[in-house]
Amino acid sequence: MKEIIFIMGKSASGKDKIFKKIVNEFDGELKTVVMYTTRPMRVGEREGVEYHFVDDAEVEKLEQNGKIIELRAYNTINGVWKYFTADDGQIVLDGKNRYIIIGTLEAYEKFVEFYGREHFMPIYIEVDDDIRLERSIKRERKQLKPNYEELCRRFLADAKDFSEDNIKHAQINRCFKNNGRLEDCIEEIKQYIMQSQ
Repeated sequence: MKEIIFIMGKSASGKDKIFKKIVNEFDGELKTVVMYTTRPMRVGEREGVEYHFVDDAEVEKLEQNGKIIELRAYNTINGVWKYFTADDGQIVLDGKNRYIIIGTLEAYEKFVEFYGREHFMPIYIEVDDDIRLERSIKRERKQLKPNYEELCRRFLADAKDFSEDNIKHAQINRCFKNNGRLEDCIEEIKQYIMQSQ
């Protein structure tokens, strides 16, 4: 049994919605892992749900204590934003629990390096670029202060981060298309997870 299900995809691929639906579908069978960020909280987000929102001083403290599994820093229009996972006791690989995590391809590779590939089931969500861009703009419009420059930066960075070479290097050989009905993609992922139990 693969103990860690790792969901990843470019921005606006639907991975957050898919993650939440899968968690609900498995009704407590999959434990979630809350990651950390120094970026400001978005409208509708809550501390300890989407992320633990921390400042740079807290990041430095965790680094000094050797508690950071993976960390990514992005030089955004609004300054450097960090996203990371801490070895804070949320994950215990004892064969009793299964976990579900959402993150980037880079984060996935760091997790694999930390815990070992044998524990992971990668779930890569793929969406055509034109659909992703439309979804990104629609989502950004809902923010109190839409930041279209940052949206464009993320969109371009994703093309590089999720290149075919990088996906191949991470040994991800299955992707799940989310161009159409979200429910269809979720059902396909659900069946994939159930088959691996």
